[in-house]
Amino acid sequence: MTDRMLPLIEGGPVHERSDAARNRVALLVAARALVERCGVAGVTMEAVAVEAGVGKGTVFRRFENRAGLMAALLNFSESAWQDEVISGPPPLGPGAEPLDRLLAFGRSRLRLNVTHGELIEAASQSFGRSYAARSFAAMHVRYLLGALEVDGDLPMLATALLAPLEAVILDRQVRIEGMDLERVDAAWTDLVRRVVRPTGVPGPS
Repeated sequence: MTDRMLPLIEGGPVHERSDAARNRVALLVAARALVERCGVAGVTMEAVAVEAGVGKGTVFRRFENRAGLMAALLNFSESAWQDEVISGPPPLGPGAEPLDRLLAFGRSRLRLNVTHGELIEAASQSFGRSYAARSFAAMHVRYLLGALEVDGDLPMLATALLAPLEAVILDRQVRIEGMDLERVDAAWTDLVRRVVRPTGVPGPS
């Protein structure tokens, strides 16, 4: 199994015309700029239209409603992140040892989900995070665990490792319980090292 076998988020609708694809990307780039400048709450269909220099009807025809726009924007961001995992520089991308890649994946996923927490919540009113996005993360972790020759049920172990990185869990830990990202990162790193530790080797004291 290689990274290229991972399920990727589709870049756009099947058989989308090149001009339609360019227009969709332009709208998503405009929406992303608004999120960075104003936060998710400040993004409206009208604001995206103004930012992109198009009519409001164009935005509604493309995404139907705000929730649809948020879901498309989330997938747009996920797709860019997937590219970094598949072909970006190490240690997140290829070229590093499997453990280094796994730890880099966790740090990257942690920060992605914290940064996109509001976007993920807004997208959940529509289709939310796509199945392909969830499958990509799970299969990538399973691939790295396999490369590390970890014993056990790899799908379940991958699920256990991904759970602390879910946006809803991070929101409670960071926003409600007041944990900083360094603590969460350190705890996740410790969890990974316990999972990948060879059988019979004592864990951290």
